[in-house]
Amino acid sequence: MAPEITGYLPKAHDPNRFYRRIVVMLLFVVLLFAVLIGRLTYLQLLKSSDYAARAESNRKVVIPSTTTRGTVRDRNGELLAKNYWAYALEIRVADMARGKKLDDLLDEISEIVDITPSERRRFKRLKEEARRFESVPLLTRLTNEQVAQVIANRWRLPGVNIMPRIFREYPQKSTASHLIGYIGRISRSDIERIESEGLAESYQGIHQIGKVGIERSYEDILRGEPGHEMIEVTAGGRRVRSLGSIDAEPGKDLELCLDLNLQRVAENAFGTDTGAAIAIEPKTGEILAFVSMPTYDPNNFPNGIDPDVWKQLSGAPEKPLLNRAARGLYPIGSTYKPFMALAGLETGVITPYTTINDTGVFEYHNHRFRDASGTPKGKVDLFRSIVISSDVYYYWLASQIGIDRIHPFMQQWGFGQKTGIDIIGEQTGTLPDREWKRKRFRQFWFPGDTINLGIGQGYNQFTLLQLANAVATLANRGVVMTPHLVRRVIDRETGLSTALYQDPVRTIPLAWDHLDLVTRAMTEVTRTGTARKPFEGVKYPVAGKTGTAQVITIAQEDRYDKTKISREHHDHGLFIAFAPANDPKIAVAVLKENGGFGALAAAPIAREMLDYWITGENRLGLPAPSHLSHVAPGTAQRRQGAAK
Repeated sequence: MAPEITGYLPKAHDPNRFYRRIVVMLLFVVLLFAVLIGRLTYLQLLKSSDYAARAESNRKVVIPSTTTRGTVRDRNGELLAKNYWAYALEIRVADMARGKKLDDLLDEISEIVDITPSERRRFKRLKEEARRFESVPLLTRLTNEQVAQVIANRWRLPGVNIMPRIFREYPQKSTASHLIGYIGRISRSDIERIESEGLAESYQGIHQIGKVGIERSYEDILRGEPGHEMIEVTAGGRRVRSLGSIDAEPGKDLELCLDLNLQRVAENAFGTDTGAAIAIEPKTGEILAFVSMPTYDPNNFPNGIDPDVWKQLSGAPEKPLLNRAARGLYPIGSTYKPFMALAGLETGVITPYTTINDTGVFEYHNHRFRDASGTPKGKVDLFRSIVISSDVYYYWLASQIGIDRIHPFMQQWGFGQKTGIDIIGEQTGTLPDREWKRKRFRQFWFPGDTINLGIGQGYNQFTLLQLANAVATLANRGVVMTPHLVRRVIDRETGLSTALYQDPVRTIPLAWDHLDLVTRAMTEVTRTGTARKPFEGVKYPVAGKTGTAQVITIAQEDRYDKTKISREHHDHGLFIAFAPANDPKIAVAVLKENGGFGALAAAPIAREMLDYWITGENRLGLPAPSHLSHVAPGTAQRRQGAAK
């Protein structure tokens, strides 16, 4: 019997099924071609101009050309900030050989030219802050020999370039450093700010930016505008031709109000002590000297500061980077008294003849406020209260005027407000009143708070700039000018200059006989009063006022004894003045931190500044100021005992 065959048996061949498959395949091919033709039509007809532009841009390269930063000079043309050309060794990390470690590359470079450990650390810090694809300087100010050595070995150092660069230099070094400031490499935070302000194009090809001082405040003027050249290149990047260019616009130059020699006199007078001093021309608001001690050398910053130097500067207890003139906040002690005297006169609380009996202590509801000298002064009228600096008189006067009248009067003089100086970072300070204390401490204002304000203590916290501006306003008989550092902006291409800050801000309504009384009393301060010793032999009339400000609170029953407290808790010494008293050409405010009595600590510094500006006398052998053309350079007689 034949075996049975089981399983699948194919059906007979179906020709219709075969044709259906052919049709499906043809339809798929037709659909595919339709999609392709549609896409090509879209690209050709609708997007052709867009892609043509892209193709065109792929053949064009924009090369930025850097600009030259403006120079900074003092009022006599002495350079404070300038530029110079030099070669720099730079590394563009994106162009390094694939797989190459940065430390290995630095090791190879160090076999050719010396690289110090601090230069390595500085470079790595700059690299972290640099923009993408930006070249970062490793070494600057290369010698010709170093340039030749690196160029000879460039073939084995991908990413390493020798570039001619414009560098910033501060030829006066530490002199006036807080005023001038410095530039530095553009950081990530700088980039964010630049982009947020829509200034990215203005920084094409620029690697540095003003960080502090004039360099920062006048960045837009000093920087200039970069140019660029558009070139056509091949697919391989080879230059074909220039398609046009826009020239860079150099930055404008600045002429400052500063007199560099007056600045030198003031800084030298401080020696190694800390503090600040400001000199202002009362009629214009021009700042003639702007001192903050100690200083620093801004040349450390433009190319990236050495980390060791930065650690030394930022960690120093003397805080050399702090701009004490505009950012330090201090009680101003008895230098407040001339303004309190005017407040009493203008509010009608007192007359020039109002007299009290100074027993050495002012008592208010069982509270005792003691005179700093600890000695009774007897019968004291307004004139004598300034000459001998009677605390008791001003304790009493403040209690009579009251905080609700003191506060608005002192606001007119600019206390507790920004002056509007043309430098970024000015502090506001504190001119207290009831509302301020309520918000700050959630407490009521007490009569004792007002009494302490009368001698420039209590909650008062002002900048020396505010005090100097108030003194200049007093010298200018109530006419308030904006204190400013820049005198003129100069376009180096056209030679045209623009003067700044010429108009008064406001005029404080004051009776001239009141101004005359206070001025005469301040003039007597330097003749027979608290500043008579430092102004012995002065050849011109000086209106001045000493001040001593407590740093820490001393209980009324205790005596101040500096031998029992640390140096940083010693009183600050202050002095304000203007001269000549009958026709002021200069107003000064000086503060010596922890220097003690203002007559001994600050007044001698002010004397040197005033002597130089009014007579040309100085102990540095400097030529007399330009406005004293009749004084032969270097021949001004030094006063006896001036040299330390």
